[in-house]
Amino acid sequence: MTTVDAQKQQILGFFIEEAREHLDTIERGLLSLKDVVNDQEQMNELFRAAHSVKGGAAMLGYHSIQQVAHRLEDCFKVLKEEPKIQVDQVAEDLFLRGFDTLQQLLEQLQGPYGLQEDEAEQTVKDAEPVFVQLHDHLNQITGGGAAAMPPNFAPQVMGILKEMLVLFKQPPSDRGRQQIQGFCDRMAALAPDVETWEALTQTAKGAVGNPNAPFKELAPLLIKELKQASELMAAGKGQSVHASAALQKLATVPRVEAPAKAPVAATPAPPAAVPPVAATPAPPVAVPPVAASPAPESNELVIPRDPRGAAQALVKAFDRKQLTELAQLLIKVIKGQ
Repeated sequence: MTTVDAQKQQILGFFIEEAREHLDTIERGLLSLKDVVNDQEQMNELFRAAHSVKGGAAMLGYHSIQQVAHRLEDCFKVLKEEPKIQVDQVAEDLFLRGFDTLQQLLEQLQGPYGLQEDEAEQTVKDAEPVFVQLHDHLNQITGGGAAAMPPNFAPQVMGILKEMLVLFKQPPSDRGRQQIQGFCDRMAALAPDVETWEALTQTAKGAVGNPNAPFKELAPLLIKELKQASELMAAGKGQSVHASAALQKLATVPRVEAPAKAPVAATPAPPAAVPPVAATPAPPVAVPPVAASPAPESNELVIPRDPRGAAQALVKAFDRKQLTELAQLLIKVIKGQ
C-alpha cells in the first residue's frame, strides 16, 4: 500500500469511526423516541449527531450521505422546536426508515468497492418519498403547516430566473457571478420563513460563486431546480424542496486557493548555488552568517484543490483534535455562505 493509499484509509477510517458512533446515538434515540422527545438534552444529542455526520460527509465529498443526514437533521429540528409533541407509531416508523437509508449508505462506504456514486444517488432517490411523508406527518401532529407564501410567489421566481438566464448567456466573469448571487438572495427573501427554500437558494448561491463551476453546466441545473422548487412551494409542499446531489457538488468550493508554484518555492536551494557565495572574496567574518543562515520556516500549508487531496494534507498536518475543530469551523463557514 502506498503512502497516499494509507492516508486515504486513515481519513476514511476517522470518518467511519465517528459516523458509526453518531449512528449508534441516533438509533438509541429513535428506538425510544416517545420518551426522548420529552427530554430536550437527548433531542439535542440526536440533532447534533445528524449534524456531525452531515458535516463530515460534506467535507469528504460523500454527497449522498450528506443529503440523507441533512434530511434527518431537519426532522429532528422539528421535534426540538415542539417539545410537547406526541410522537406516534407512524412517525417512529418513518424515522427508522430514514435512518435505515443512512445506515445503508455507510455500510456501502465500508464495503470492498466503496460508495458507488450512481448506486448511492439511487438509494437517496428511493428514500426521498419517506422523508416527504415524514415531514408532512410531523406538520400534522405539530399543528403546523406550510408557511404563508407571498402573492404570486411562483411568477416572481420565474421573473428572477429570466433575468438570471440573461446573465448566464454572457461570458463568465466575477461581476456576472456576483449579480447572479444577488438574484439568489432576492429569491430567498421571497419566503424567508421556509428553511428548505432558504437552504436551496443558498446552495445555488454557493454553486454560482464556485469559479470551477462552468455556466454551461450550472445554468440548466440551477434554473430547473429553482423552477421546480417554486412550484412545490406554491403548492404548499415546501418541505419537499431540497438541493440535488449534483447542485451540492457544484457548490463545493475549493477550501484553499494555493498557487501551483508554492511547492517549488518551498524547496531548498540547490547545493551548486552555495559555493559561488562562499567563494567570493568577501571578508571571512561576513561570509559565514550569509551562507549558514537558514531560510525562515513557513507557517503556510499548501493544500491541493482536490477535496480528497486537501483532506489528506490536513490529516498529515493536524492531530485529531485539531481536525475536529477545523471541521466545525468549516461547517460554520459553509452555513454562512
